[in-house]
Amino acid sequence: MLKDLFSKRRKYASLPSEQSKIDVPEGLMQKCRGCNKIYYRKEMKKSLSVCPNCGYHHPMTAWERIDSLFDEGSFQEWDKGITSGNPLGFPGYEEKIAKDREKTALNEGVVTGKGTIADHPVAFAVMDSSFRMGSMGSAMGEKIARAIENAKEESIPFIIFTASGGARMQEGVLSLMQMAKTSIAIKRFSDAGGLMISVMTHPTTGGVSASFASIGDYNFAEPGALIGFAGRRIIEQTIREKLPDDFQTAEFQLKHGQLDKVIHRHDMKELLSKLVAMHRREVK
Repeated sequence: MLKDLFSKRRKYASLPSEQSKIDVPEGLMQKCRGCNKIYYRKEMKKSLSVCPNCGYHHPMTAWERIDSLFDEGSFQEWDKGITSGNPLGFPGYEEKIAKDREKTALNEGVVTGKGTIADHPVAFAVMDSSFRMGSMGSAMGEKIARAIENAKEESIPFIIFTASGGARMQEGVLSLMQMAKTSIAIKRFSDAGGLMISVMTHPTTGGVSASFASIGDYNFAEPGALIGFAGRRIIEQTIREKLPDDFQTAEFQLKHGQLDKVIHRHDMKELLSKLVAMHRREVK
């Protein structure tokens, strides 16, 4: 009896027929990087790219960010024509820039402009990490500095969302000079009574975190965002100590006084509109 039981094995494996094969359109589904659950991409987009299960904040493109914050039809882009050159003649740099322009439909890794958030006018800059990892080059620094100057001239607050891997190596010291350029522009804006709000998203590192990202009147971040200058391994090798598991996260930075608040993406527009309304004033 036992012999018959084990000898009569049912065959479960079979090759599917052509009719049973269902083609899933590419890009229809998206896996959460936090909990590995799979969602329809449309469902994730409705949730502003925040996982409904674990709350993981996935990256947003520059225009997705703009659509999530600004009143419909109010945003006007500035300086779209400012693009990166190849001042140092770095091999292959122009080709890489061209590929990123085609992939992202952006001319540079930052979009600047002005619009209204809950009917309050603001100047705005948002970095897009899908373009050269949001690395800071001459064109990016120029666009951000001009946006700050425009905010000063128009007597409106300036809000920036950062996402960057740091300075753009192909532009060498010219990239590092953007740290000073943007910081000086912010100082002039501040001296004139302007309000600057910085929101750091994942990741904000290198020269960007060491300059304009960290010197706002308000410094915020999204949950779980990586924020820091050098990488974990380099720091551990330098100080010869093991760093905490949450080192360089937004929550760690908040705990140690680097941030004013960690803000869930769904609460971002409401908080920004309240701050802008509260600080509304004429810039001298």
